[in-house]
Amino acid sequence: MEHIVIIGNGISGVTAARHIRKNSDKKITIISSETKYFFSRTALMYVFMGHMKFEHTQPYENWFWKKNRIDLKEGFVTTIDTDAKSISCADGSSLSYDKLILATGSKPNKFGWPGQDLDGVLGMYHKQELEKLEELAPNNSVCKRAVIVGGGLIGIELAEMLLSRNIPVTFLVRESSFWNGVLPEQESQMINEHIREHHIDLRLSSNLKEIKSDEHGKVKSIVIQETGEEIPCDVVGLTAGVSPNIDFLKASNIKTGRGILVNEFLETNCKDVYAIGDCAEQHKAIGLRRPIEAVWYTGRMMGETVAQTICGNKTAYKPGHWFNSAKFLDIEYQTYGWVFSERNKRENESYFQWHHASEKLCITVSYDKNSRLFLGINTFGIRMRHEIFDRWLTEKVSVDFVMEHLADANFDPEFYRTYEKEIVLKFNEEHATNIKVKKKSWKRIFSTNY
Repeated sequence: MEHIVIIGNGISGVTAARHIRKNSDKKITIISSETKYFFSRTALMYVFMGHMKFEHTQPYENWFWKKNRIDLKEGFVTTIDTDAKSISCADGSSLSYDKLILATGSKPNKFGWPGQDLDGVLGMYHKQELEKLEELAPNNSVCKRAVIVGGGLIGIELAEMLLSRNIPVTFLVRESSFWNGVLPEQESQMINEHIREHHIDLRLSSNLKEIKSDEHGKVKSIVIQETGEEIPCDVVGLTAGVSPNIDFLKASNIKTGRGILVNEFLETNCKDVYAIGDCAEQHKAIGLRRPIEAVWYTGRMMGETVAQTICGNKTAYKPGHWFNSAKFLDIEYQTYGWVFSERNKRENESYFQWHHASEKLCITVSYDKNSRLFLGINTFGIRMRHEIFDRWLTEKVSVDFVMEHLADANFDPEFYRTYEKEIVLKFNEEHATNIKVKKKSWKRIFSTNY
């Protein structure tokens, strides 16, 4: 019986295993050194905040794996021999495979900062880091201040976690405005304000110089590079991005760049070896997407895709239109298509922006200034329907069409205030148009012929 070995039990590896089992009777083994059972990584913050227990993050009961004949092995893989098709683990055990799927995920970035490996320094990506944070920051008596190094989504989540226990937070962000390499200026500035309104000590244009130790090898303070200011703290969170977890492949024949290099079928340079999820790097970027995408839903899609190939239906990875969602403390964020920051805007890209006068609500619509083709939208504080924007991007509608039918895309709960008329009024004023907002039509929303 063909043996499929999957290294990594995150969303990518587990999705691959589930879909291989749906379509075949192959022997499947998942190896992980993090946890025995799959859990939802994005829910770790809510465990720390007391909204759920860790077991609530596990979508499948423990009996699920045995019932579906998916073997789970706890272990840390040290070497892979692709010629012999064998894997060795740190505990001295080994196993052979017929096909191998690498789904080893990411690890927090470190940039050689003095003190970066001290007790009290951690990322916020793995379950072990959650456990360490529970030990280091049970309350604001034990942890009198935490410093977070690096803006972005993981950093803001860690800040929210610490705030839930009334732990003061200093946030070092090297950019001049929060996440302004991704967000347009109006949105980035709004998030700056929102962070400060939550009494977070936001330090923009600030880099970490070093982390200082006490006499016991524990964190006692950090030093800011630009000013030399020393800030006492008990915990340092490193959230300056993540990178593929591939150090164990250095002695193998598997080619790597920043990640494990794969083609459109998620195949590596070695026969019968595939890579999926955060650790995979596309030889050729797909459209405007980055070669490496550390995003939950793309990991799931890669798992589904590679399962098809392994089960005899060779399938190319096609992630479709870019989308993502997150929270910046109390503000919900969604993005569909492509909306670049000012410094990364494409040659013909233009913005339409609306910002509520008093509330933390705004949108940015990106479109081609020549053809008026709709390119993408960012929304903050207003929920939109993914399926609607996915359809409009596929159908290549105009920005004027989007404005006219914006009500159909709104997904806020019933009785929430809507803002389409205000948004379109501003659009008309700026573009000398006379677009009328169509009332929401359920027939249009679910029609295949919009």
